[in-house]
Amino acid sequence: MTDLLRQAEEHDHQRIVTAIESWWTDSRSPAAARELSLLVPRLFLQHFSRTSFVAERDGRMTGFLIGFLSADRAEDAYIHFVGVDPALRRSGLARALYADFFDAASRAGRRRVHCITSPANSGSIAFHQSMGFELVPGDAEADGVPVHRDYDGRGHDRVCFVRDISGL
Repeated sequence: MTDLLRQAEEHDHQRIVTAIESWWTDSRSPAAARELSLLVPRLFLQHFSRTSFVAERDGRMTGFLIGFLSADRAEDAYIHFVGVDPALRRSGLARALYADFFDAASRAGRRRVHCITSPANSGSIAFHQSMGFELVPGDAEADGVPVHRDYDGRGHDRVCFVRDISGL
């Protein structure tokens, strides 16, 4: 079966929140997964739907990507949040979602895509490197990976990535 990838719409918000609350319970408590869903407020689908995507199979959401074009950095785009049904991870679906975002950002004249992850998320770090993202030097290191300490507030360190898409 093939997933249909389409532009996200505001009415997808509740499905995305529900997916985050369900899909992330494999790595955190239900309460922590619910808290994580707060990182995707409805405003992303109201104001950045042209650069956000949903994957569906037989009417069921199988993945999503929330991204936007930077308002302040004319050459940059940003991937904010990505999710894939745990049963479909390693299927190429995340790569397809990223490819759609790269295409949309490139068509809009953007040259670089940025994103972040937690230093503890080794799977995400490996995935982004396999997608051609470079690690942005930080002010600390964890397990050989540059880390930006307190990036999202005290104790919220992040690994930062950038990928050049100017050749697309």
